[in-house]
Formats: sequence, C-alpha cells, structure tokens
Amino acid sequence: MLKTELCGKTLKNPLIGASGTYGFGDVYEPFYDPDLLGAISTKGLTLHARAGNAGIRIHETPSGIMNSIGLENPGVEAFIRDILPEMRERETAILANLGGHSLEDYLVATEMLDEADIDMIELNISCPNVKSGGMAFGLRCEDAAWITEKVKEKTHHPVIVKLSPNGDGVAELAKACEAAGADGISLVNTFQALAIDVHKKEAVFDNIYAGLSGPAIFPIALRMVRDVARAVKVPVVGIGGIQSAEDVIAMIMAGAQAVEIGTMNLVDPTIMVKILDDLNAYMEEEGIDALDAVRGII
Repeated sequence: MLKTELCGKTLKNPLIGASGTYGFGDVYEPFYDPDLLGAISTKGLTLHARAGNAGIRIHETPSGIMNSIGLENPGVEAFIRDILPEMRERETAILANLGGHSLEDYLVATEMLDEADIDMIELNISCPNVKSGGMAFGLRCEDAAWITEKVKEKTHHPVIVKLSPNGDGVAELAKACEAAGADGISLVNTFQALAIDVHKKEAVFDNIYAGLSGPAIFPIALRMVRDVARAVKVPVVGIGGIQSAEDVIAMIMAGAQAVEIGTMNLVDPTIMVKILDDLNAYMEEEGIDALDAVRGII
C-alpha cells in the first residue's frame, strides 16, 4: 500500500529520515530497525570535514526548535570510506545530502559521490546556518539553476534539489531547478529566525540568525509544497514540521511524492515507526490501496 516511486527508485514507503536530525541512521538502531524506512537522507556532507558552528547549537521555541549546527560532518571521502559501507548493508535507499561553500567544492564532491553506491544526491543549496555558500546558492532563481546544472553534469545519480523558503518564491526556484535538470525537488529547509537572550542582552546564537523547524512551520511548509507540486513535473519531497501520519497524508494530498521527517526525531526517537504504523492503519481504515489515490487531490 505504501510503496513509493521516487526518481526511478522504489521505496518501501514514503518516509525518509531527514538530513541532520537522522544522522546516518545508526543512532536510531537502539530504538528500531532503520530498514523499516523508505530512505535515509544523510547528515549534510561537504567536501572537507567540518567541526560545525561554535556556541549554542540548539534552542527550543514554542512548537519547534532553532538550530545552528553549521554542517558538522566527516567530509565526503570519510563518508564514502567509513560510513557508507555500513549504511549500504541496510535495505533502504540512501540520499547523500550534499552542501558546499563554493562551486568547486560542490563539483569535486559530486564527482566523488558519482562513483559511490548511493541512490540519489540531495543537493542542499538551502542551509541558513553557514556563513558562505549553502543558502547563498538557493536564494535566487538564476543561482539555483546554475548550481543545479553544473552538479547534474558531474553525476549519473538522480539529483533532488533542496530548496530554501527564504529567497525567491519557492515555486519559481523549483521551476528554475527543474529547467536546469533537477530530477526532483525537496522543501522546505528551515526558516531563518532570531532568538535573543534578554538577560544576557545578546543573541542566543553566535551567528545571530539560525534555522527554525518543527511543528510550528508545518502549515507554511504544506502550502509551499503544494505550490511547488503544482508548478513542476518532477517529484516533490515534502519537509517541515511533520509529526503524525495525518501530516504525512496532508503532504501527499498537497502533491508530495515522499516526505522527510526531521525535528520530531529529536523529541521522540521512535516517531518514524509510530507514523509508519499509523499510516498503514489509515490506509486500511479509509480503504485506500495506494498513495497515488490521494496524491495531489488538494
């Protein structure tokens, strides 16, 4: 009932562990088997290892969190050598989430990933928590299209472009990326936000701004996913504040092919399997044989 086609790959269900909050999947093994998921989007990778941002990295907000992790990761070479072999032992698809600070970084890393045993590249041009690159490529249509085209030239893997909600209208960004060769679109990444400690009289985060995620952003993310799904022909992966099977179904009704679940993994590390069980129950109760029966009906 839940089988999902995404960029030429068949996923056992539409649930994807979102980049960042799901790491490389191993941290959830004490709670359940990550093989139950349709796919895992890796911790955001960059060409070279990054220690991430200094100072506070996570700050709770009403119905959400703000984060300024700064793409802490082991680097693409170490990922391919040390982490990917263990991930590949699982029977779930792998999206290599790729960020960068320059075109050269993106392209060299893409060439390395092109030879790796992954299923797709999720091209992250939307991270608001780094001081260069990242979101800078995802704020304007011409820049988003340019980086998409250059990366596509370097790989045979499907490329899903992860969009920022902070720049040009997301539907226009999505259309620009599609025209440049994107095989899919994922959205939304976090919303740029600000937290101030009024007692210390300073910003909570060293970078001043940070990314807001969690249930608080779900209605906005849902609207943006619908806008993009109606604007492009390539598949759309819905992200942003999903906390229940009802939220997943809403994303699919808005046009999403699959979904990524992020922040709620930090609240309840078993949330993904709970949602999976509830999805199966919903399908049976509603007499729905396949998700395509309700996809894009709104």
